Amino acid sequence: MNENLNSKVGRSGPQPSKSGGSSQQYIELYEQCRGMICGHSSEVMNAGRDAAFERFRQEGFPTRKVERYKYTDMEKLFEPDYGLNLNRLDIPVNPYDAFRCDVPNLSTSLYFVVNDAFYPVAEAEQRFHPSLPEGVIIGSLKAHTSGPEGLSCPYNQLAGQDADAVTDLNTMLAQDGLYVYVPKGVVVDRAIQVINILRSDVDLMVNRRVLIVLEEGAEAKFLFCDHAADDRRFIATQVIEAYVGPNAKLDLYCLEETHNKNTRVSNVYIRQERDSRVNHNIITLHNGVTRNKLNLDLVGEGAECTLGGCVIADKQQHVDNNTLITHHVPHCTSRELYKYVLDDEATGAFAGRVLVKPGAQKTESQMTNQNLCATREARMYTQPMLEIYADDVKCAHGSTVGQLNDAALFYMQQRGISQKEARLLLQNAFINEVIDHIRLEPLRDRLHYLVEKRFRGELNKCEGCRLCK
Repeated sequence: MNENLNSKVGRSGPQPSKSGGSSQQYIELYEQCRGMICGHSSEVMNAGRDAAFERFRQEGFPTRKVERYKYTDMEKLFEPDYGLNLNRLDIPVNPYDAFRCDVPNLSTSLYFVVNDAFYPVAEAEQRFHPSLPEGVIIGSLKAHTSGPEGLSCPYNQLAGQDADAVTDLNTMLAQDGLYVYVPKGVVVDRAIQVINILRSDVDLMVNRRVLIVLEEGAEAKFLFCDHAADDRRFIATQVIEAYVGPNAKLDLYCLEETHNKNTRVSNVYIRQERDSRVNHNIITLHNGVTRNKLNLDLVGEGAECTLGGCVIADKQQHVDNNTLITHHVPHCTSRELYKYVLDDEATGAFAGRVLVKPGAQKTESQMTNQNLCATREARMYTQPMLEIYADDVKCAHGSTVGQLNDAALFYMQQRGISQKEARLLLQNAFINEVIDHIRLEPLRDRLHYLVEKRFRGELNKCEGCRLCK
């Protein structure tokens, strides 16, 4: 395991030990480099490291016998010997000069996370950051230990309760990230766009952290975009914690456009108070291996959430989405719609579970997963689940796996449309139902365009971006 970006010291792969598998190299890394990791972070981020390490040391990475990890081999993902920037070496790139996102009229406030560090906003880049409402904080996680008026930073309070090996690994190693705080009653009209850029001259592991706090009545929209700037193997762990206060509204959109050497393992934790609203969409357009996990807790009456996901995968790409929505109290609503289009030898997986706790009467929940396999070699695994301990609820779930409609293809060809174009039109129509739920109109229009380009086999990078050549 490497200690910095520039040298390939250490071993070429995981070594056998009593703990076995690829977990041991991370155990040894933490034991040897704990002081360095803590020295380049903050007290808040350091507070939970040792507890996370003890859990990880005892359990290691989950096997595929663990229900929530049955479709992705985590040991295999973390086997390679990646570099880590534990010394926090400067990355030679100014993303504000190099990156130009071609999303017309979106008018976002633009921020960058380079690998796993928040990129500071210099005076020259202020044009990308119109004045934020009073009291709003957007900045480096390690630089903010508390919000205004003594608000304690709730870092790791959600994620730390999950006992998830990837979350524990991230908590052990993450040294910085993004912190967003929106005070009571404040509405951030302009969407906050965060570009996560992977940049390195060696194979690299990054551990990124995000903490979002919306106080009562606050509203904010986020667009997270993942890009890889170099043709290297990357593995990125990401943990997002979002606290959505009473009557608050959160829109969280995540777009992945990396490359086939990239591995992304993302765990998202959202807690909703009474009458809050959450709209979460995750779009995977290009990747290598992607594993997304979402835990969402509805703890206040009247809370509503809408989850969406669309996946386009081909070659040997792998995308695994796993969700758990827990209804703790009565009168809450949840909706899920995930769609996959798989070509060549791609593999997809969706496992969604809705848990209705005792006493959570008047719950309404709908879960839908629909999938297209364009070849006989493509594989889709789907597992929608309902677990209900209340007797006055409206809950439903459904899942389909199929191929393009031969009758529809024939009908279109009879009217002069080529088979290739007919397939593209049908795939577009299938996947666009998810995109149509996105409430940012310019982003929605742009995604329709990107999806069409993806189906045509064209590059996905934004025009004008000098990083992602």
